[in-house]
Amino acid sequence: MLEVKGLHKRYGDLVAVEEVSFTARPGEMVGLLGPNGAGKTTSVSMIAGLLKPDRGEVLIEGGLVRSETDDVKRRIGLVPQDIALHDELSARENLALFGALYSLRGKPLAAAMDAAFDVAGLTDRAQDKVATFSGGMKRRLNLAAALLHAPAILLLDEPTVGVDPQSRNQIFSNLEELKRQGKTLVYTTHYMEEAERLCDRIIIIDHGKVIANDSLAAVRRMVPSVNILEIGVENPGRDGWMGGLRTVAGVVAVEWDGAALSVTVKHLLEDSPAVLMWLHAHDYRCTHIASQRADLETVFLTLTGRSVRNA
Repeated sequence: MLEVKGLHKRYGDLVAVEEVSFTARPGEMVGLLGPNGAGKTTSVSMIAGLLKPDRGEVLIEGGLVRSETDDVKRRIGLVPQDIALHDELSARENLALFGALYSLRGKPLAAAMDAAFDVAGLTDRAQDKVATFSGGMKRRLNLAAALLHAPAILLLDEPTVGVDPQSRNQIFSNLEELKRQGKTLVYTTHYMEEAERLCDRIIIIDHGKVIANDSLAAVRRMVPSVNILEIGVENPGRDGWMGGLRTVAGVVAVEWDGAALSVTVKHLLEDSPAVLMWLHAHDYRCTHIASQRADLETVFLTLTGRSVRNA
């Protein structure tokens, strides 16, 4: 359905996207994961034809996307990171406006709007001004607008930023239903837990480069023996105090959130004693110790050496 080949984009000396390639099939949700500034939005903009790549190409059902007005783009629905709605108009007037951009009129437009409102769970608020909507409701209406023309491919750029838990769960349910209907979905996020719930395949992007591209299970297997120790410390040291801990055998990475250490180790049973002995030897007082298996956040930390949220 969607094939991305070697996308590259440079701004002066900054390489924003470097040789990004992947495919997405019908009924599949592909997650583009990475921190803010990793190149996710730039990649989506090039896929949508809003930004011309310096090199590389995008194919939709074998057809090459060549320009902003290319007819093949009608197969794409875009849910942008910034909410693209008119607050002074009602929800229904907003959808009518977007439908007109796709040459929808009369009964086909009315049917498309009704279906989109149903998906977004906003049928009872269709006549209300968007200015009265919560942030989560605006995000759901943003999704409805992208679905009006029944696209085969849906590009979602950080669709849950600033969304309350109830609206987030509503969006998740909507996306899972769209996937069951055979839609191709490309989902960008820096929330690893969202990707673990929703995505069939994971593409991790860091500094514009793809550093992992496989199924969720396969990406996890990239660091099969990595585990995390969470250790509460009452008396943390000064700047650079974690440097010594990073030299302990078996330690992959160390993060401090102001209350607890997250120590990534290769082998939980073999490496944990050395970590605890180092803390004891340097007179650090531990308040609690817990362990957890590697998740996508751990995978990113292991592959890049830093947390996705701090990158």
